[in-house]
Amino acid sequence: MTLVPLTRPARLRPGARVAVVSPSGPVPADRLDQGLDILRGWGLAPVEAPHARDVHPELDHLGGTDEARARDLQEAWCDPAVDAVICARGGYGVQRMVDLVDWAAMRAAGPKVFVGYSDITVLHEAFALRAGLATLHGPMAGTETFLKDPDTQESLRATLFEPDSVRTLGLPTARALVPGRARGITYGGCVSLLAAELGTPHARTSARGGLLVIEDTTEDPYSIDRILTQLLRAGALDGIAGVACGSWAGCGPYEKVRAVLADRLGTLGVPVVEELGFGHGPTALTVPLGVPAVLDAPADGGPATLTAEVPALL
Repeated sequence: MTLVPLTRPARLRPGARVAVVSPSGPVPADRLDQGLDILRGWGLAPVEAPHARDVHPELDHLGGTDEARARDLQEAWCDPAVDAVICARGGYGVQRMVDLVDWAAMRAAGPKVFVGYSDITVLHEAFALRAGLATLHGPMAGTETFLKDPDTQESLRATLFEPDSVRTLGLPTARALVPGRARGITYGGCVSLLAAELGTPHARTSARGGLLVIEDTTEDPYSIDRILTQLLRAGALDGIAGVACGSWAGCGPYEKVRAVLADRLGTLGVPVVEELGFGHGPTALTVPLGVPAVLDAPADGGPATLTAEVPALL
């Protein structure tokens, strides 16, 4: 089955109500407060989910119980007064709660803006596969990059309010790892989470025609090799049109990471771009998932880009 464009939500307007949820790990209160202030400064009306600041009573790597995190997400999404849902942070925990969500109810509630990255990759896949909805791989309200990097903030703000203005993505670092040009439907996120989804009941069974966007953090080069090899052996990358790689913060010397990416992804026979500028790095561009896009990886060493053929939001 070839990937097809997913249903896009409407862009935000001043005064839009934005729910902030914590589906994974606990968020530091001061960071969440700063993030909410930034959203208010954009003219949005952010509201915290009831358990957004929770910490699990026994497992302090989780932001509250699985049931509470699932309920926060579902209630925010199904609230007709809410226009967007933005995650507070990643960490770990979505795989524990994703199957507690009523995805039929989520699908029935219709499209809304959904933003997150890292562990939130599991929810991006769930929204795509169980609800048929496009999402935004973008910075989260309680993360350091969002709070401190103006380019990261502006990429998300422009995507939310003026999506036509940011259809072409790519930092000056973006270059061809494998040159070429490809068109496909964007999907992906944190590559270790994509591998972790393999074999689960609702995992993606085909990525044919997809433009894979991947990044990760604190994974050694050998671990990235293992993750990519698992995806290759499972056939999860069969038929993809191209690959856009983001940041690999804390993954060791980049030349070693680059060698792994070239070795593993170079076997696919498709264009591959490195250092496009999304993920856990110092600047994180907002990347739409579930939309048709063109990946340009010039052979002459010129800047590489990912260009959405339609705005991320309607």
